[in-house]
Amino acid sequence: MSSPSRNLLPSPDEPVSVLLVNLAADDEAALCQILAHPNWQLHGSASCKQALEYLRGHQVPIVVCAREQADGNWQDLLNGAQELDLPSSLIVCSHLADEYLWAEVLNLGGCDVLAKPFEDHEVLRAAYMAWQSWKRRRAETVRRTRARAMQENAMRY
Repeated sequence: MSSPSRNLLPSPDEPVSVLLVNLAADDEAALCQILAHPNWQLHGSASCKQALEYLRGHQVPIVVCAREQADGNWQDLLNGAQELDLPSSLIVCSHLADEYLWAEVLNLGGCDVLAKPFEDHEVLRAAYMAWQSWKRRRAETVRRTRARAMQENAMRY
């Protein structure tokens, strides 16, 4: 059932890929239910390694992961994502969403932390804000690429 606060946040106006990495089955099911709008396109990955391989071949605006991974942790995902031309926005899920984790995630370049159990409004807010952040980075990347191309063309003539 939809909570009243769900309707206060806009849904994406374009398809947005969200990669769910190594989440517990109940967490993944909850996120699938909360992000049920057709423009949230959810994909799953069983490991950090598999997620990074997927990210290298697909443009994924948002990655949602558990704090700990069987083959690493959220920092490994963040570091791998930051090597991409257009890094994904990373959201970390944890039962222990304390101030230390929040500060660490934000200071290292992550986007948000979701406390478990999930609250619909918080998941939607975090996903929407992560998507907006990624869109701004995408626009800046396009702008820089165009400026660089114009500069290179000007140098040829």
